[in-house]
Amino acid sequence: MKLFIAYKHLFILTALLFAGCTAPEPREDATVDHTIDEVITELYQTKSVQELASLTHEEVMDLFSEDELQVLSNRYWMFDVNVPVVVSVMRSSSQEIVPFWLTERGFDKTDKVLRNRQVDYEIWQKSFDAGRVGLGVNGFENYGLHYFVSVGAQNENEELVLNNFHPENQYVGAMEDGAFTYHDWTELVIQDVPAELKGQKLLTTIRGRGVETHLVDAFRITDYPTSNQPDHALLTWSGDTSTTIDIQWRTDTSVAAGTVQYREKGSDEIFTEDASVYLMEDLRLVNDRFMHRFTAQLENLNPGTSYEYLLTPQTSWKETQTFTTAGDNDSFSFIWLGDMHRSPEAAELHHKAESAHPDVAFYTVSGDVTGDGLHRNDWDDLFEFSKDIISRKPFMTVTGNHDNRLGLGSKMFRDMLSYPTNGPEGVPEGQTYSFTYKNTLFLMLDSTSPRDVQTEWIEEQLANTDATWKIAIFHFPPYNFNYPYYNIQAEWVPVFDKYHVDMVLAGHIHYYMRSKPMRGGEVVDSYNDGTAYIISVAVTARDRDMGEEPYAEVRSNEGKFYQHINIEGDELVYSAFDGEYNLVDSFRIKK
Repeated sequence: MKLFIAYKHLFILTALLFAGCTAPEPREDATVDHTIDEVITELYQTKSVQELASLTHEEVMDLFSEDELQVLSNRYWMFDVNVPVVVSVMRSSSQEIVPFWLTERGFDKTDKVLRNRQVDYEIWQKSFDAGRVGLGVNGFENYGLHYFVSVGAQNENEELVLNNFHPENQYVGAMEDGAFTYHDWTELVIQDVPAELKGQKLLTTIRGRGVETHLVDAFRITDYPTSNQPDHALLTWSGDTSTTIDIQWRTDTSVAAGTVQYREKGSDEIFTEDASVYLMEDLRLVNDRFMHRFTAQLENLNPGTSYEYLLTPQTSWKETQTFTTAGDNDSFSFIWLGDMHRSPEAAELHHKAESAHPDVAFYTVSGDVTGDGLHRNDWDDLFEFSKDIISRKPFMTVTGNHDNRLGLGSKMFRDMLSYPTNGPEGVPEGQTYSFTYKNTLFLMLDSTSPRDVQTEWIEEQLANTDATWKIAIFHFPPYNFNYPYYNIQAEWVPVFDKYHVDMVLAGHIHYYMRSKPMRGGEVVDSYNDGTAYIISVAVTARDRDMGEEPYAEVRSNEGKFYQHINIEGDELVYSAFDGEYNLVDSFRIKK
């Protein structure tokens, strides 16, 4: 078989190199996405789960016809040039398998290199005439640092214009030291750019784009597939916390419609609400590719009231399917968790927090609720592990870098979680939002999306609230020993200072830290004058040496933690506990 594969690709290489313009062209409407989708659909019909899991690069190459390989070679990344050019492809030397089309399309590996603080990049080059330039896929193994491109005119006296990009909305920068190449990690910049490339047009990308053609080690199963019975009931808010609730659940695709029946506890009067239904697909989830996701938005509820609910076709009321709306007093508590990563140990901590504090109103997480937010089996794990809690207490979270994986976006986060759509333009709806619970404003910010477009919105939210307490929750902590986020310090912190945000709750660094009161980047005397910046993690912290943090009041890299915040009018009591219920930190603020 391998010999046959080798001869097949030798024939294709020969045809591409010597046939020139006579080489057969695939259909004009053929795309990379369609080609991969058709191959995966056929694989499901012809191979077992074990065979899918063990696919090799050679076997994957043999799946495609000559026409399909041409599509994968030149319709993945395209643009027009107005003059003859030299195209340079910068690929990580740590990626073991060189994309097959580089040599087959006549690219030459040069002796030039450039680097960032992660890896070195080889530089492959080819000359193109004016017209359409087409480049190929990053590979089939989904290597996490995608190649990027520079383009320079062959005649330096000619002005180069690039347009008609695929994918659309291509950012064009300049090749120079300090330039970013990945939109999802703009802090990762290139250095040692060869002199002959400096000033060329730089075409950037996102790190994880290779997932589009991921076939080697790509196929997964879920341990918790759907059925015709509703499960994974989940509560969130997208409206007023005292008069609304959103209820979400799932079934297999045999169930076409869903409704919720609900009633006040102790009442015989039953109300019914139809749910919207959404067909979700995870192309590489072998045993449960499609499911139906239902969302029912209940309105006109009574404040401070306990309800129970049924999901059709359930016939009996369950103790685990209840909720309580916010009342009209200013007394409540909630639990905050750092990174969960859909981990069983984080779920165990979740249950311990609920056991120790059964009266909390809701739970919030500062991002990285999953390991990979594009994998539905991650969400299945998360919702299964915590199903008896999130079906009774609203689950309010924000995106982390694992939920918005390698710049590929957070669509599955949005599909799974019904949140307010009151966020700023420039961030997908439901990823940055705010909600008010009694006397407290919660700013739920997406630090994985562009931050500058959120700053004005943050100020508007803070300027127009009469809430006693203001709490901001997002993933990347502006102050930490490992990688301080200076852009957040520059863009968001001054607004937090101006309107005195009481606490900023973050994660990402996998340790525990509470700052002293901070204002303007400096320690001040009281939390009445400054903000508490706190970092936590719900999985085991990383055991490592921590650098100096003169602003830190309490730090720990031992254990995993949950935080209980209790608000009684103008007094807030914060308590952090480890996995054995030991109190590791606490403080109090009195307005």
